[in-house]
Amino acid sequence: MLYLSPLIAVVLTMALGTLVFTLMGYDGIRAVHDIFLTPFLEPQRWPDLGVKAAPLIMIALGLAIGFRANVWNIGAEGQYIMGAIAGTGVALLTYEMSGWWILPAMALAGVLGGMAWAAVPALLRVRLQVSEILTSLMLTYVAVQALYYLVRGPWKDPDGFNFPQTRMFTADQTLPVMLEGSLVHLGIPLALLAAALAWLVLEKTVAGYGVKVVGLAPAAARHGGFSADAVTWASLLAGGGLAGLAGLFEAAGPFGQLTPQFPTNYGFTAIIVAFLGRLHPLGIVFGGVILAATYVGGEVAQTTVKLPQAATGMFQALLLFVLLATDVLVKYRIVRRERSA
Repeated sequence: MLYLSPLIAVVLTMALGTLVFTLMGYDGIRAVHDIFLTPFLEPQRWPDLGVKAAPLIMIALGLAIGFRANVWNIGAEGQYIMGAIAGTGVALLTYEMSGWWILPAMALAGVLGGMAWAAVPALLRVRLQVSEILTSLMLTYVAVQALYYLVRGPWKDPDGFNFPQTRMFTADQTLPVMLEGSLVHLGIPLALLAAALAWLVLEKTVAGYGVKVVGLAPAAARHGGFSADAVTWASLLAGGGLAGLAGLFEAAGPFGQLTPQFPTNYGFTAIIVAFLGRLHPLGIVFGGVILAATYVGGEVAQTTVKLPQAATGMFQALLLFVLLATDVLVKYRIVRRERSA
């Protein structure tokens, strides 16, 4: 049931989504078909699935490391934004330069930006026992306001007709396109590589074992010589670094610049991806593709069924609630009890 319940949750979400959309006055069957099935059935939408899934997978991998250790990083959206801001800062500094080294420098800045933003809740958790749930979440809104200030102020494109946006990135500052004529970029195979590396670290190394032990049995972890504080630092920094890298990849890929529309709620959706994938790197790849389908299919349903844009978020939230409900089947069995004579 540990691995079957996510599939049950997807099926139940489709059934409940059909009912909810029908009660709202839409064609429920067509809406769910377009949200969940159309992205998989139409090959021309597969590149969009990859583009949407890559940041979700990358962010969810970092979150899963913390969740395994009972470190609840809820602010990946803020770390995603700060990674993009840090990488864009490098892009603006090197705007008139050229060279292969620019994009790696932007990626490194993105990782460091996300890690720096995650270091704040890590420090408060370790030193003062402040809940990382609250601090990481509140820092998300600080990151959003920092983005708004930069794109409307010092980083505004001087040639952008006063629109709140940065300069467009140059060719040396943009992720290489992997499939000609599409948005499929280098970030997609790198996200899959990150999943493979995360599996290797979590399942085959002492560090990964330490993360699991600290999460499952803190007292046993202390007895075995594992430091809960060190695991907290490592978990939050890993989550922040991967979220920041995902943010830079979005800025240097589909967006090509920073705009006020850059916060896309990937950091929050990645929480659903992590749990749908059972905190396992390979399962997270599956979960990332499923949630990416809701983004792509949600855009289709806006055209075909006239669903509002908020319907995608509602559908994702419904999936999370149903997933949490089906987790009952992991710990309990449904049995038929015979009545005594």
